[in-house]
Amino acid sequence: MQKIVYLDNNATTRVAPEVRDVMRPFFDELYGNPSSMHSFGGQVAKLLDRAREEVARFINAEPEEIVFTSCATESDNTAIRGTAEWYGRDLKVITTAVEHPAVLQPVRRLRAAGYETVELPVDGLGRLDLDALGRELASARGPKLVSAMWANNETGTVFPVGRIAEMCREHGAVFHTDAVQAAGKEKIDVKAAGIDMLSMSGHKFHAPKGIGILFVRKGVKLKPFMLGGHQEKTRRAGTENVPYIMGIAKACELSRTGMEAENAEIAALRDRLEEGILASCPDVRVNGDRGHRLANTLNVSFEYVEGEAIAYRLSDLGICISTGSACASGSLDPSHVIRAMGVPFTAVHGSVRFSLSRYTTREEIDYVLEKLPPVIAELRRLSPFGPGDVVSGTLE
Repeated sequence: MQKIVYLDNNATTRVAPEVRDVMRPFFDELYGNPSSMHSFGGQVAKLLDRAREEVARFINAEPEEIVFTSCATESDNTAIRGTAEWYGRDLKVITTAVEHPAVLQPVRRLRAAGYETVELPVDGLGRLDLDALGRELASARGPKLVSAMWANNETGTVFPVGRIAEMCREHGAVFHTDAVQAAGKEKIDVKAAGIDMLSMSGHKFHAPKGIGILFVRKGVKLKPFMLGGHQEKTRRAGTENVPYIMGIAKACELSRTGMEAENAEIAALRDRLEEGILASCPDVRVNGDRGHRLANTLNVSFEYVEGEAIAYRLSDLGICISTGSACASGSLDPSHVIRAMGVPFTAVHGSVRFSLSRYTTREEIDYVLEKLPPVIAELRRLSPFGPGDVVSGTLE
């Protein structure tokens, strides 16, 4: 069997064995519906309450502020569309140019429906223009919603969510953050940060796919997105996915108790990979804010080659990486995140992302550093483009 080096953990993660084990009884022993009247279902309901408490503890929220969803995409849509339905077309929606499509597409649909929307720019390091945010908040006379991610899924750049939340409070705006990539990698304290709504997805931090969380601070006005039942205090209809809820609660516990030590180890491996690439491959640039990024994420652009070609060549060697967001794969267009950062045209197509996890080893990083330089050299040899082909801002 071919050796697999998995460095695409921002797309999805391996389910932790501890998570798998805590889920198993809810498939064949404790399979009751927590909404049922009988004691068998009631037993499951009590365990569901404990899981909600663990998730709340993970982000310093109250249990009643936790809504279980199917994924972060549902959580993002609920936060944005639910707020829009509550306030109507007087609502101004402010987001950023580098958000995940699960935020950008609902916002753009609102724009098509007549809502005023704004996508704020970022600089060359992927940092948010806070002055632009301040101007947009100050110019809005009616209700306002700001949706800005905690950490970028492609570059790992971390936004100053505490400052963004403070600016929102100063202007009476509701603040939602997509914390999908931050969960399990950054300490999240919704009370200290002053966050109104927050989205997470289990499969990004070693829980299974198919379970998400939406934090909704008490008092925030929101119309439910899913209708048809009384579950989740009528905020999200549908029978709760109990095994997966137990899984994400366990993942929250594991991250809460082990994240600091894990981050130090992961960051050391990420830095080893980054230093090795920069030392062995010419004409390469690191994308994102290297001083404020996730410990596990490295995004680099190799000039004069295609990122897709790099990913395919490495895949043949058992190395799994990404050219950007997994939800945007299949598109030949350059990443909207990399374009928004103004990466030079000679490098924008050659951007790839390496994302590590608690299961990444030094031996795996060294294997990548052994195999990657010859791949880049060969692709550049085959490429019709090169430093000598750049004329007046075009590749000829």
